[in-house]
Amino acid sequence: MAEYDVASAGQAPPTTGVAPAAVVAAGDRLLAAHLTGRPCAPVRDLIGADDVAAAYLVQQRFNEARLARGARVVGRKIGATSAAVQAQLGVDQPDFGVLFDDMGYADGATIPIGRLIQPRAEAEVAFLLSEDLADGPLDDAQVRGAVGEVVASLEIVDSRIAGWDISFGDTVADNASAGLYVLGDERLTLADVEPVAVDMTMTIDGEEASTGNGAACLGDPLRAVAWLAHQARRFGEPLRAGQVVLSGALGPMRPVHPGAVVSATISGLGTVTARFTDEEGLG
Repeated sequence: MAEYDVASAGQAPPTTGVAPAAVVAAGDRLLAAHLTGRPCAPVRDLIGADDVAAAYLVQQRFNEARLARGARVVGRKIGATSAAVQAQLGVDQPDFGVLFDDMGYADGATIPIGRLIQPRAEAEVAFLLSEDLADGPLDDAQVRGAVGEVVASLEIVDSRIAGWDISFGDTVADNASAGLYVLGDERLTLADVEPVAVDMTMTIDGEEASTGNGAACLGDPLRAVAWLAHQARRFGEPLRAGQVVLSGALGPMRPVHPGAVVSATISGLGTVTARFTDEEGLG
């Protein structure tokens, strides 16, 4: 088991003393950055650097604004699961965010880099759920039983906050720095591959950029999913059948430049690739 305890069943969501007006202001700041493509100042001046409850309230407001514009929730992402990424971001615990239908790309797709502000790529094991994770103990057996397919994935994280100048509260409020994601073509089951045992190599333009393994993701990507299942239920939006779960980085994230080709090979799961347009291809 990873150092993070997944057993939060029965716990109520945390509470905050941050004023509702500050939550609204923080959500609106992030939404403006998202809509204009211009990064904003951190929101910790409004909600604090480590007030988890306030940060998730801001995330909720930010995401509800996207839903109101027609986006649809298709899954969740877990962030800051590896020690390497926690060190890069200056945080010491995982978080989670929402995946929307307009975030997903197929393997090998060309992604307009103009959709992103300051993108970074990381390789992950993704899970496609065949059962809800809403009731019951949400233990290892239940989580394994709810996984329909296992897929190699790239997450293109992106911060709406200028210069990635983030505290834990900032990244949580910013939908866990979610940007886009790419799923590989090869779909396997847990009978075919054990996520904790995989090795990963990610390249950018053919040069090795990041390496890691399944154990780097909270000790086991499946334990990361269990952690998320408890947290999602705790915050009132349990994981559902049909959703995608990005379980977290297997190694350090790396910046993505215009025209980049990013590819990750995860043992037992194959390779997944994303191509990005250059500056002239924006729009």
